[in-house]
Amino acid sequence: MGVFPVSCVLGNDEVMLTIKPGQHGSTFGGNPLACAVAMAALNVVKDEHLSENAERLGVIFRKRMENMNLPMVSLVRGKGLLNAIKIEPFGNGIKAWDVCIKMRDNGLLAKQTHEHIIRFRTTSCY
Repeated sequence: MGVFPVSCVLGNDEVMLTIKPGQHGSTFGGNPLACAVAMAALNVVKDEHLSENAERLGVIFRKRMENMNLPMVSLVRGKGLLNAIKIEPFGNGIKAWDVCIKMRDNGLLAKQTHEHIIRFRTTSCY
C-alpha cells in the first residue's frame, strides 16, 4: 500500500471563520494530487463501509475476549478495531510487556502500554 502526504484542518464555523487567508498553512496542504488521493481514500472508506465493518468486527473481538474468562484480564475495552485489555499484575513480576512477548512467540502481535495495558490493533475488510 502506498502513502502520499496530505494534511487538513477541520473545525466548526466559530473557529474556521476566524482564520483569515495567509494565517494558517501546512507543509502538505493544497497539493492537487494529494487532495485527489485523499478523496479517493475517503471514498473507499465510505463505499466499502469500513467504519461499519470495523465497529461490527470490534464487537465480535471484544465479546470473544470477554468470553475467554481469563483471570488475568480485568477489563476489555475498545472502539471499532482499536482495542485493549487491562491485565492484573502478577505476583511474580510479570507485566504487560512479558505477556506481549509470550503472545508474539505464539504468533500474535500486540503492544503493551503502561505496565498493565495491552493494545490490539486489528485490521480486516470482511
